[in-house]
Amino acid sequence: MPSAENIFLDHVAQTSPFPLKIEVAKAEGSHIYDKQGKDYLDFISGIAVTNIGHRHPLVVKAIKSQLDDYLHVMAYGEFIQSPQNKLAEKLASILPPSLSTSYFVNSGTEANEGALKLAKRITGRTGIISCRKSYHGSTHGSLSISGNEVKKYAFRPLLPDVQFIDFNRISDLAMITEETACVIIEPIQGDAGVRIPALGYLKALRKRCTEKGAMLIFDEVQTGFGRTGKLFAFEHFEVVPDILTIAKAMGGGMPIGAFISSKEHMTLLTHDPVLGHITTFGGHPVNCAAALANLEVILDDGLIEEVEEKGRLIQQLITHPSIKEIRRKGLMFAIEFDSAERVQKIVEACIADGVITFWFLSCPESFRLAPPLNISETDLRKGCEVIRLAIERNA
Repeated sequence: MPSAENIFLDHVAQTSPFPLKIEVAKAEGSHIYDKQGKDYLDFISGIAVTNIGHRHPLVVKAIKSQLDDYLHVMAYGEFIQSPQNKLAEKLASILPPSLSTSYFVNSGTEANEGALKLAKRITGRTGIISCRKSYHGSTHGSLSISGNEVKKYAFRPLLPDVQFIDFNRISDLAMITEETACVIIEPIQGDAGVRIPALGYLKALRKRCTEKGAMLIFDEVQTGFGRTGKLFAFEHFEVVPDILTIAKAMGGGMPIGAFISSKEHMTLLTHDPVLGHITTFGGHPVNCAAALANLEVILDDGLIEEVEEKGRLIQQLITHPSIKEIRRKGLMFAIEFDSAERVQKIVEACIADGVITFWFLSCPESFRLAPPLNISETDLRKGCEVIRLAIERNA
């Protein structure tokens, strides 16, 4: 009989020639356990997904409760479903009034695809502006607006009328004109290695988009749900987008995303043509129930209030002379070294010693940290000790 690893390699489509190949038996809180009983501390939250840890009891309870009622019953937008209603109402209550209406999808890239369509529908324009080194997803539209040519060249042609500007360069905002449908931007660039803009940059961007009638889309797929020390990163900059996209940490471990705008804007997808955007499984009742429970845990348990203190502690514990730079907002870290080779060795050493870290697609000289917001101080200190030792051994 073939081994689990052989089945994985032969019959499960691969994303790279070198997967980590940890055979998962169980995950709980900040821990993942393999089939041999080895305990791994998850210091990346499944790439910024499990912000409240794995299998939070209230999320599991919400999932089990919804399972007893119904699963998928109809393609999105036709039936009134309580989990969708409750989640949409909760999101509207915590977001600015202009972000009142949610369209639920299955992932971050789908949220961005929907947002691009909505911006074109609102403005009647085709021009899209994104940032170099950005990452917005891997489907054709999202890939078209991502700023990593290495990941794109094999799949061209992609969307036309896409231009790129440098993140955090105010002079580039002159490229936004009356022909621009939208500017899509991460308030803090994630895959580029946690690039944080100057305080005035996003305000200048907002002003330029308003002047030219272009929609401003904030991609908060990675930064949302408390990761940066605010529920959403745009709150740090006092700028509100026309369209917001969210996913990853939204579902507490379940697959769900959304693009959010005003009711006036969203109504445009209902006519000329009817079904201007459709999804079969978007807003799945189980995923919406999980997402609501996840959001309530973040808000009710005061997890966001702990983020900055934990972020400072991690930075203090892992600081080492060989580190070129630590870029951080809340519990979103990029730790930069002088070479991608050194980063690779550090990440591999951490995993061997039971701490999961990871690298960035567009910034291989850095590795990422994004532990659960509710990680205990004991686990935090234990993980940082492993990381610091790995850095010392590979300095």
